[in-house]
Amino acid sequence: MRPLAATALAIALAAPTSAQKMLATYPTLTTEAAQKAAQAALDDCRKQGFTVAVAVVDRGGQPLALLRDNLAGTHTSNTAIGKAATAVSFRTDTSELAAMTQSGRPQSGVRDLPGVVAVAGGLVIRAKGALAGGIGVSGAPGGDADETCAKAGVAAISDALELE
Repeated sequence: MRPLAATALAIALAAPTSAQKMLATYPTLTTEAAQKAAQAALDDCRKQGFTVAVAVVDRGGQPLALLRDNLAGTHTSNTAIGKAATAVSFRTDTSELAAMTQSGRPQSGVRDLPGVVAVAGGLVIRAKGALAGGIGVSGAPGGDADETCAKAGVAAISDALELE
């Protein structure tokens, strides 16, 4: 075989065919959706008398929106981001992760990973069943109360996410 023909054949075989996908498409939250969810969660906590921080992250765990009540503790912003990012990373609500990683359980070592916040208050946000982002709330008296506020944030955008 001639060198030129062999090179052309090698290039043709190495090139991707049109049937191979080279880009992924996936849902992710917009900044507007994140702001709406964060505000709804903050409002719900305020109605209950809680001073909290709320963070909404994209599907990669990066913050899109962060709201903190002016009276919320200084730790609440980073904790809310950590809860939201942990929910996205493990694709599960942090209350479930907290239960699965209790001391003495096989997955307890997960709590030692950098950035993991295995405390209730972080929820996965899904659009048509696919991961789209996460929301985390910190500062209410207990993770269960944080989670209740986070659920109000998700509820504020869930109908719109399912219609798109």
